[in-house]
Order: sequence, then C-alpha cells, then structure tokens
Amino acid sequence: MPRCGALPPRGRRARHRRRVPRLAGVEGTLPRREEAPAVLALLRADRRRSELGRNAAGDLRPGDQRDAPHRRRRGRHLRPSLMAGALAGLRILDLADQTGALAGKLLADLGADVVLVEPPGGGRLRAIPPFWQGLPHPERSLFFWFYNTSKRGITLDITRRAGAALLRRLAGDADVLIETEPPGRLAALGCGPDALRATNPRLTVASITPFGQRGPYRDWRGSDTVAEAMGGMLFVNGHKDGPPLRALGLQAYHQAGVFAAVGVLAALFAREQTGRGQDVDVSLQAAVAAALEHVPGLWHQHGTAATRQGTLHWTRYFRVGRCLDGWVMHCTVGDWTSLVEWVKADGMAADLGDPAWEDVRHRATGAEHLFDVLDAWAARYTVEELVSGAQLRRIPYAAVRAPEALLRDPHLADRSFFVPIEHPELGLTVPYPGPPFHLTDAPWRIARRPPLLGEHNAEVYGRIGVADAELATLRQEGIV
Repeated sequence: MPRCGALPPRGRRARHRRRVPRLAGVEGTLPRREEAPAVLALLRADRRRSELGRNAAGDLRPGDQRDAPHRRRRGRHLRPSLMAGALAGLRILDLADQTGALAGKLLADLGADVVLVEPPGGGRLRAIPPFWQGLPHPERSLFFWFYNTSKRGITLDITRRAGAALLRRLAGDADVLIETEPPGRLAALGCGPDALRATNPRLTVASITPFGQRGPYRDWRGSDTVAEAMGGMLFVNGHKDGPPLRALGLQAYHQAGVFAAVGVLAALFAREQTGRGQDVDVSLQAAVAAALEHVPGLWHQHGTAATRQGTLHWTRYFRVGRCLDGWVMHCTVGDWTSLVEWVKADGMAADLGDPAWEDVRHRATGAEHLFDVLDAWAARYTVEELVSGAQLRRIPYAAVRAPEALLRDPHLADRSFFVPIEHPELGLTVPYPGPPFHLTDAPWRIARRPPLLGEHNAEVYGRIGVADAELATLRQEGIV
C-alpha cells in the first residue's frame, strides 16, 4: 500500500492510530440500538470544559510531556450506553422546590445524572401529602416520589459558609444547576451564576421564580395559583355565570418545569458553539401567559376577549354531556352526516336535519342549542355505547374518565405507561406514571426510585474529593 504524503503539522498523528472518519461514516458499523442520537453527539461527556487549565494535568498521557501542546492527545472518554438515556453523561444539580421539581425529573428520566440537593432536614416536598398508606413520613410522600424519580439525593445547608463552599465545588463539575430561590438569594450566599461560572464557565443555571429575575414584580411572592391568576388562566376558566376558577393541579409549575427543561437543552446546544454556559430565566407568570392557547390570538387577530363558557371548548365544537352512567365529550366536527343520521335514526334530531347545520360555521354559532339537542340524545346511552358507536362512525367522541380508571386502560397498558418501581426499604413495588413519549434508541425510563434523604452523600461528595472523615465532621456540624 503506498505511503501517504506528509500531513500538515497540526494533523500529524502517531502511525499506530488509525484515522477514523466522522461519526456519519461509521454509523453503519454500530449495533442497531447503539447509534448516537444528535443530542449525545453534541452533549457527550468528552467535550466537557476542555478550556479549563485546572483539568489539563488530568488530560496528559504518558509521553505527552515531550510533545508540543498542539500535538497532545486528550484521553479517550467512553460514551455511556444509549440504553442509559438520551442525556446520559450530563450532570445536573437540582436545588428546586415544588416550583421547578418537574424540570429535573424530565431530564433525569431521559438519562441525565440529576443530583437533588436538600437541606439536612429534608426538602419541603417530603412534607406534602398524600402519603403512602396514609402514614405521614418524609420517605412516604407520593408528591415527593413523583417529582424525584431517577435522581440521586444529597443533603447540604447552603446557607452556611461551608455549605456554600461545597455547592461551589459541586457546581465546578456540573453542566447545569436548577434553582428556585428568590432573585438574588444565591448571589448573596456567594453562589450566584457569576460566582459559579468563575470556576466553571460552561455551567448553565436555570432559575424558576414567580415573576423572573427582572421587572417590577421581580421580588413579589407567588405560588401556582398566583401565577395562574396573574398569567390570565383563571379569568377564562369557569362557568359563564360563575367566578373564575383555578385549573386542576399545578399548571403553572408544570408549564414552568417544561419550559425550563427546554431552555436548559437549548442552552447546552448553544454552549457547543460558544463554549459558555448561560442563564435560563423562567417566570411562572410568563409560563402561564405563554400557554393560554387561543386567548392572545383571539384578542390580537379579532379583537375578541375570551370569556368563561363552562365545558364548551373555545372553538365551540366540543362540550361535555351526560350519559346514562357517566360523562362524554361531544364533538360536532368530523363526519357530521354520520352523526346527524345516527341521531335521526333514534328520533332525537329535532332541527338538526336542516341543511344549514352542514356548515361548520353555523354549528359553531349555534353551539349551545346544538349541544342541548345532543345532550338529550346522549342521555339514552351508556358511555361505552356512545363512544364505541361514534368511533365506529369516525366521529371523535371520548369518554370523560376519572384518573383512577387510567390504571385499567388497555391502551396505556399496551404502551407500558405505568412502570413498577421497587422500594426495597418498604418492601413495596409501586406503579408510577411512566414515559409520555417513546424514543426508539435512547428510551425514556425511570432509572431508580426517588432517593432517601441524603442517600448518595458519600458517592457524590467523594467525587469532589471529600473524604469519609471530613464528611462525618460535616454531618456532625449539620452542614450535610
């Protein structure tokens, strides 16, 4: 085989190293489920902090001291198995309370190494009911369990000087920090974004607060309900003749958690171009306002202010109705002819046979009367009869189910939505809500049950050089 010509100085490599084309050229040689998704290609561990001088000594290999710096080769880092998740290799510190707990859960279940940082006595989520089997205990909160799957857990009092110093050391080895403290509080403790990036310029800091890091409401206190009210959600929710109603659950917290996770991933992609981390500033109020669906559009495009209208959907094509044994979601789009002929066959069509109802715009204008007729007709059917008959006719009707009915849903079961998670310390296996979407090559999965309080102190602190004796002293002093 003919010898190649001399390479330019920066391209010379030891002859025993075979040059390998870019990943695109070798994908075919990998097993089917070991192909690297784009996110790992960009965020893999071997791109961490190469510009930091303090890491340089650890990167030198035997013989490298004899070479010029531009010809030294970095040590190889093996990428985690893709079965560990799409975000395997990312390290995240999670200081969030219930305001932002969902963000860390989303990233952890996708494979990131998320370390939950709690005060030595435990975080607030552990005190929120309901509790497993009704027994209040910090290790039995179902609220805490749901939001902390796949995470490791440590304890740390960041309000004390030694605790703040430990947080800075932990952040020096992290890709992301998620926090929900009032604006400026971490900075006052010496752990603000600027202080943390002084030693780790590639760190992304996501802050989730009621109103964000700047603006006239910056220092206002808030909650999920406050954010729903200030973000416009409460005003449009409720019955026409009643007061505004708060939405089910923690809509503001969940919207903010999803937006924070998206913002974190966007910041990590940007870091591959800039080499720097950045701040992700999430406002609960803005997260709600950004998720109002039709409300801003109707106002800006049509000058129409949204009003409360009960179970009638804002499009005016869906409304909840009563059946013999439960509730159903009526729908007047789809195959209108099949629906009206069905109602006619039951002798309940009233004036719906009028050709004017064939116009979808007329059905929206006359929605209240239309749904009143359909309510009277539906009252003769069971939910199963009505939904099965509608779907057979390609009309998108749906049963309005109680949450507990989802445990018996055959479709969710076929998609393995509920995941059994072992709690060996309680001798239990508990079903958890699982993946809302599926990735074929890097699956979403719950890697471990939620952490016990301080369960991973030794291994996490050991990674940054805290010896067992030092850790014991920190524990005695109440710092961890």
